[in-house]
Amino acid sequence: MAKIQREFKLPKPVLTEEGYEWLPVVRVGRVIPFGYVQDEEDQDILLPVQEELVLLEKAKTFLKQYSYRDVANWLSEQSGRSISHVGLRTRVQSDQKRKTDLTNYRYLAKRYKEAAEKARKIEETGLGRRREAEDSTSNG
Repeated sequence: MAKIQREFKLPKPVLTEEGYEWLPVVRVGRVIPFGYVQDEEDQDILLPVQEELVLLEKAKTFLKQYSYRDVANWLSEQSGRSISHVGLRTRVQSDQKRKTDLTNYRYLAKRYKEAAEKARKIEETGLGRRREAEDSTSNG
């Protein structure tokens, strides 16, 4: 029986300026992530590649309908830079983790700020303080 191979063609993205401003990042690992190139003057700095990062954002939306393998093939074809389906999955998961962590940190910062404000008010009003009790009973 012949194996049927399906090939999904993802639509070519429209390159529009969506207001993203990509900034250089510090290199922390051995691998240079998709969408960045090493700065020739400083090997610890990675410079953004605008076109690749816009394509990567578009590819993330395709993952709702297509497999990582199909999207990675499309992304490699469109960008001219190779990325495996495992590399794409790792990149997407690390981006999601950073986004989740940032949301959690902002939530905790808000809660700590509210708690500090409540503690300040309690200290000002004197609630929760212990006072010397007047000895109303005489033992003698």
